[in-house]
Amino acid sequence: MKRYEFITFLGSAVAIWPPATHAQQDARMRRVGILMPFSPTDKEIQERVRTFKEELRKLGWTAGINVQFDERWTMDNMDLIRAAAANLLELKPDVVLAIGGRVIPILMKLTSSIPIIVPGGTSPVERGWVKSLARPGGNITGFSQSELSIIGKMLQTLKEIAPNLSHVAMIYNPDNPAAAFFGQSFKDAAGPLAIQPIIAHVHDLADIEGVIKTSSERPNGGIFFAPDVTVGAHLEQIVAIVARYRVPSIYSEPLAVKIGGLVYYGTDRVDLYRRSASYADRVLRGEQPGDLPYQQPTKYELVVNMQTAKALGLTVPLSLLARADEVIE
Repeated sequence: MKRYEFITFLGSAVAIWPPATHAQQDARMRRVGILMPFSPTDKEIQERVRTFKEELRKLGWTAGINVQFDERWTMDNMDLIRAAAANLLELKPDVVLAIGGRVIPILMKLTSSIPIIVPGGTSPVERGWVKSLARPGGNITGFSQSELSIIGKMLQTLKEIAPNLSHVAMIYNPDNPAAAFFGQSFKDAAGPLAIQPIIAHVHDLADIEGVIKTSSERPNGGIFFAPDVTVGAHLEQIVAIVARYRVPSIYSEPLAVKIGGLVYYGTDRVDLYRRSASYADRVLRGEQPGDLPYQQPTKYELVVNMQTAKALGLTVPLSLLARADEVIE
C-alpha cells in the first residue's frame, strides 16, 4: 500500500478508532479489544465474532452496559495491522481477541501484560507464544485450530477423492511464522501417499493464480491451501480461479467449500470463538491468561461439495461421504 493511501485509510478511520483520552468509561465498564486481519465485509469471520460476543452476553457481559467492544478490521495489510494493534492497546483493553500468525507477534512486541486470547493458531509453544500448553505462563492463551498431524489427514482426504493425484502444491505466505511447520509436515505426509510435494510461496492473489495455473498444466495435479491469512483474504477469488483451472483442491477454511471449493477438513472455527468467550469471561473476572491452558482441538469437520466433485469428474467414495459432517449437493 502506498504511503498516501495508508494515511487516507487512517484518516477515514478516526470515527472508528477513538483516542484513548476521549473514552471516559464508567468504572464498571470493561473493554474487550478485537483485532481481525480480515475485511469487515467478510461474513464468515463476522459470524465468528458475533458468536464470541453472544457467548459473552450469555456469561453476563452486555455491550454498552458492562462491556465495550473495540474492533479493528485490517485486511491482510501489515501496515494497517501494526497501526491497529498499537491503537487498540492504547485504549487499555482488559482483554484482546486476536488471530493471525503474523498478528500475534506484533501484539507480543507491544505488550506483555494485556491478556490476549487467540481463537486459533498452530504450534503456539514452538512459535514462542506460550511456555507450555498446560501453563502458558505469559499474557497469551487460546484454542489451537489444528495440530500439525492434520496436514497429513487433509492430504490423505484429497487423495481419497482424487486417487490419481501425483503432485500437490501447498500454498501459503512464507511470512507466516507457522509456514516452516506446515511445509515439513506436508512433505512428511506426501511420501507414503506417492505424492510429489511442492511448496508454493505466495504473497498475493497474482502469485496464487500462478501456482494454480502451473499445477493445472501437468496431469494429476492438486492444490493444498494451508491455514493462512493471505489465502483467507482472497478466498472467493481463489475458489473461482481453482474452478476455472479445474484443479482438485483441499482448503483450510470451511467457507471455501460452501462457495464452490471441493473439500474442507479441519476444526469447527465457530466453536473456537465460542470457547474463547469462556476464557475472556474468566479473564474479565480476574483470572490470569498464563494460568489458562492453551487448548488443543476437540472437534473436527469434514465438508464435501458434490457439485464440484462432479464438475471435476471425480467420484467421492461412499466411505468418505459416510464420515462427512456436511455434504453440499
